Amino acid sequence: MIVIACPGQGAQTPGFLAPWLELPAFADSLTLMQEASGIDLKSHGTISDADTIRDTAVAQPLIVAAGVACVSALFDGKSPKSQGIAGVAGHSVGEITAAVTAGIFSSEDGIKFVRERGNAMAKAAALETTSMAAVLGGDEAVVLARLAELDLTPANYNGGGQIVAAGSAEAISALVAEGLAGARVIPLQVAGAFHTRYMQPAVSTLAAYSSNLSPANPEISIWSNQAGQLVDSGQEYLELLVSQVSNPVRWDLCMQAMVNAGVTALIEVSPAGTLTGLAKRGMPGIETVAVKTPENIDAALSLINNHSA
Repeated sequence: MIVIACPGQGAQTPGFLAPWLELPAFADSLTLMQEASGIDLKSHGTISDADTIRDTAVAQPLIVAAGVACVSALFDGKSPKSQGIAGVAGHSVGEITAAVTAGIFSSEDGIKFVRERGNAMAKAAALETTSMAAVLGGDEAVVLARLAELDLTPANYNGGGQIVAAGSAEAISALVAEGLAGARVIPLQVAGAFHTRYMQPAVSTLAAYSSNLSPANPEISIWSNQAGQLVDSGQEYLELLVSQVSNPVRWDLCMQAMVNAGVTALIEVSPAGTLTGLAKRGMPGIETVAVKTPENIDAALSLINNHSA
């Protein structure tokens, strides 16, 4: 059983789209989304600097566009279901990539939705000075207790002993400075405290925007970041996309649910690497391929062939 994993914000690096644009299927897909969104995705993915593509309003559409176009290039425009893909899951903004992959959104609707999401979250982040930090290792109960003491929220449960804390910049600084027994604390270069109460203004904006959308039901299995559950209704998935902006990402539960469902292989689409790394710790025994560049396509197709029998 093969699934596609779609990464979230923080996976992109300057120039990462350059080799992809040499593939006609990728370039055509990206052009379609660029025209639909009004965002210069090609320039941002090839020549924009790190600070530019770290901007939430740029980063989120760029990551989703890269993932959607990667799927198109991987399967030459054919549906993932027809190519033996059983399911999909996305991490944070990657849930929109997943929605397009599953057929809930068209690529045009997906890129427009993420444009609204990115803009709304950037505006919410500008209201207060907030930040995030990754906590690697340590006893989970001790980590969560310390976050509560500092009025920080566990925004991402990434599995494998990794929790991302979010909240006021002052509290994040205190967490980094004081540390935690048995754990490493790494500050993240992000614009704000995503997946926390600080994003509530963005939820209101997206709820209004999504009322005009007509999502289809998924063609393949799709797991939600809310609790790792399967969702078979496009409308329900859309509602979860909206609410997830201010709620924790439970990627740990997504991985466990995929293992329980019998998943044997995972392909992470561009900008890849983060989720396959988490899978090695959280999904032991699962074969993975990170499609970081076009050179990885053959390995992904070979994985599909080996696990489709």
